[in-house]
Amino acid sequence: MSKITVVGAGNVGATCANVMAQKELASELILLDIQKGLSEGKALDMMQTAALLEFDTRIKGVTNDYSATANSNVVVITSGIPRKPGMSREDLIGVNAGIVKDVIRNILKYSPNAVILIFTNPVDTMTYLALKTSGLPPSQIIGMGGMVDRTRFKYYLSQALNCAFTDLEATVIGGHGDATMIPLIRFATYRGLPVSQLLDAETINQVVADTMVGGATITRHIGTSAWYAPGAAGAIMVEAIVRDQKKAYSCCVALDGEYGQTDICIGVPTVIGKRGWEQIIDYKLDSEEQALFDKSADAVRKMNHLLEEMKLI
Repeated sequence: MSKITVVGAGNVGATCANVMAQKELASELILLDIQKGLSEGKALDMMQTAALLEFDTRIKGVTNDYSATANSNVVVITSGIPRKPGMSREDLIGVNAGIVKDVIRNILKYSPNAVILIFTNPVDTMTYLALKTSGLPPSQIIGMGGMVDRTRFKYYLSQALNCAFTDLEATVIGGHGDATMIPLIRFATYRGLPVSQLLDAETINQVVADTMVGGATITRHIGTSAWYAPGAAGAIMVEAIVRDQKKAYSCCVALDGEYGQTDICIGVPTVIGKRGWEQIIDYKLDSEEQALFDKSADAVRKMNHLLEEMKLI
C-alpha cells in the first residue's frame, strides 16, 4: 500500500490524517509538525482509536523530521497560519509562502516523485508557488480549493431543496476566495434535473451567495478557518490518487490554454488518478460564465504577482 505524509498537525492536517487512516488509504501515514510533541500526541490519539474502529493504518507523528517522510507517494501540505476574522486570504501570502517553499524543499529531498496536495491559503497562489519552485511536472501539484467549495455548494443546495447530498451534482470553479469562486448553477442538478427548474431565481441567488462566503461564515462563528470539511475533502482527493479512481473533482491545477488561461493555477473540473491530475474537463462555459472566470483569474494573478514582488519565485 501507499505511504502518505501530512505536513501540519493542526486542525485541518489532523482531520485529514484521521479520515485517511480510517479509510485505510495507506499502510503508513506520517504526521509532521514543527511544534514539539503535537504530531506525536495526535498520532497516538488516532492510533488508540484503531482498536475501536478497526483500521490497520500505522500513524507516526514526528517533529520536523523529514527523513521519516521518505518515499511518500502523496504529501498533503496544510502548514501555515489560518484565516482569522477580518483577514483575507491575500493577507496570508507573506507568511505562508515562506512556509510552503521550505516544506516543499524538505519533502523533495526524501520523496522526489510524490504527488503534492496544497491546502495552505491562499491556495491558488500557494499552488502556483509550489509549481514554480518544486520543479515537478504540473500533474503532481494539486490545490484543494474547489473541492471544499463544491461541498458547501451542495450543502446549501440540499438545504434549499430539502434533499440528500447524494442526489445532487454541483461544481465550483475559479479562485478559492469569497469574491473569486464561481458556483456553476447552470450545471447543478438534482437526480439529473437542473436545479434551475426546481428553485426560483431569488433562492438560487441566495444559494450562490451563501456558497461564496461559506468559509468566511464559519470563520465568523468559530474565530478560525474550518477544518472538518477541508480535512475530509483532502482525504477524498488522496483516495482518488492512491486508488487510481479517475474521479472528477474541481481542483486547483495549472492551466496551459484551458478555459482561455495560461501560467496560472486555479480551480477547474479535473480527473484525478495515481499520477496526480490527469485531465482537465472542458465545461464549455457560456459568455457570462467565461467572463466571471476571466475576472477570477485576474484576481488570482494579482495575488501571484505579490510572490514576484516579494522575490519568492
